[in-house]
Amino acid sequence: MNDDTIRLVTIGRILRRRWRLLAVLAVAGALFGYGTSVLLLPPRYTAEASVLLPGQWEERELLTQVDIATSSAVVDRAAAALKWGTNGAELQKDVSAKADDGNIIKVSGTADTPERAQRLSDQLAQQFVTFATRIAGGSTDAAADTATEALRKQVAETNRRITDLADSADPGQTVEGVQARTELEGLRTGLQDAMKKLEEANPASAKASMVVMGPAPRPTGAAAPTRMQLTVGGALLFLLLAVIGHLAAARVSRRLRAEPEIAAALGSPFLGTVDVPGERHGYRPESHGSRARFRRLLGIDTPWDAPALQRSGDEAERRLRYRRVCARLRDQLPAPRRLLVVVPEGDEVARLAAGQLVAEASGDPRLRVVEVSVDRPIVPDRDTESGALAVLSAGSWTAGELAGIAEACADGGHELVGVVVAGTVRTRPTETADRLSDDATLTFAVHGHATGDPA
Repeated sequence: MNDDTIRLVTIGRILRRRWRLLAVLAVAGALFGYGTSVLLLPPRYTAEASVLLPGQWEERELLTQVDIATSSAVVDRAAAALKWGTNGAELQKDVSAKADDGNIIKVSGTADTPERAQRLSDQLAQQFVTFATRIAGGSTDAAADTATEALRKQVAETNRRITDLADSADPGQTVEGVQARTELEGLRTGLQDAMKKLEEANPASAKASMVVMGPAPRPTGAAAPTRMQLTVGGALLFLLLAVIGHLAAARVSRRLRAEPEIAAALGSPFLGTVDVPGERHGYRPESHGSRARFRRLLGIDTPWDAPALQRSGDEAERRLRYRRVCARLRDQLPAPRRLLVVVPEGDEVARLAAGQLVAEASGDPRLRVVEVSVDRPIVPDRDTESGALAVLSAGSWTAGELAGIAEACADGGHELVGVVVAGTVRTRPTETADRLSDDATLTFAVHGHATGDPA
C-alpha cells in the first residue's frame, strides 16, 4: 500500500469516527461564513457597460484605452457627475475595465445596490468616451477643427490659382508653355495627395468616434463572493481545518502503542496481552459530568486512530490468555501471593480486563483492583500485598503518564511485578467456554509454569 492510499484510509477513518464533531464544526463554519457576509462583506452588485471603438486598433492601443477607462481623470469626472458624496479615490476600487473581442472596452462598476451599480457603470462609460475623444483630438477640440477647416480652404484656393495660372499660360505649343502647365498639374496632384494623407492621419476622423453600446444591464445577482459562497466556504474551511488538526495531532501524538515501550515506561516486565470483547469502536469510558456527556455526544470520548478491531477466537481462548498471565504471576511470586492491580482511571478496557483477571485467578494470586488518576496518581500504601500489577490498554497513555503511575506505586511501597496490556477484539460465536476442560487448563498452566513459555 503506497503513501497516498494510507492517507486516504486515514482521512476516511477520521470521517467515520469523528463525523459528529465534523458536522458540528461544519455548521459552526457555515455560521461564521454567514456572519462574515452580514457584518464584514455585505452583498455587492456589478454592472457592465460596453464601449465600441470603430476602426483598426492594435492590442497595445486597446490596453491603453483600458488604462484610460479606469484612470483617475475619468473616475473623478464620474464621481462628480454622480454626486454620491464620494470622490474618485474612493470609487477607484469599485471600477474596472477590460478589452473584449471586436474592439470593445467593457467597463464595470460595483456598488451595494443594483441601481447604483448600473448608474456607476453608465456614468463611467460616458466619461470615458468623452475623455478619450478629447485627448485623441476629436470633435470637442474646437481649435483643432478650425485649423483643419482653414487648411482645407487654403488648399482649395491654391487649386483655383493653379487653374488660373494654367489657363493664362502660353496656349501655344511651345516647349516652355507645355512645361509650365505640366509643372502646375504636378503641383495640384501633390497638394491633393498631401491633403488626403493629412485627413487620413487625423485621429479625430478615424478613432475618436467611440460610442457607448446602450445602458448597462441591471445586475440580478450579487457579485462574488456571495452570501451562499461565504457560507459554504466557511463550512468547508472549518471541515478542512478539523481534518488537518486530527492528522497533525496524530503525527505529534506521544501515546505508547507497543508493549515493549509500555513496559519500559513503567520499568516493569511485560507479562502478556489479554483480549476484551468490544464493539466496533471499543469501549467508552464511564465518566460522568457535563464535560463527559459533551464528549460522548460529539463522539470524541474514544481515540479515532485506534486500529481496527481484530477478530479473536472463542471465549475459551480468551480465558486461556488470562490464566497464562496468572500462571506467570504464581511462578514469579512466593506464597502468599497478594497483588494490587493498578488500572488508570478512565481506561474502561483495562478495568474490564482487570475484573476478568481477578475472576480467572480464583484467589491465587489474590488480586485487589484500584483505579489511579493519571493526572495526580495516588496508590494506597502497602499492606499485605507482595507488589503491584499494572493493567492498561495500548495507545491511551503517554510515557510521562505511565512514569507517574510507576512513581506513585513506588511511593506507596509497591514494587511493579509486571505489566498486562489489554486490547479490544471482535467476538465470533463459535464454541463455549466448556471447550477446554479443567484438566486441560491445568495442563496448560503447569506447562507454562515449568517452561516459562510466553502466551
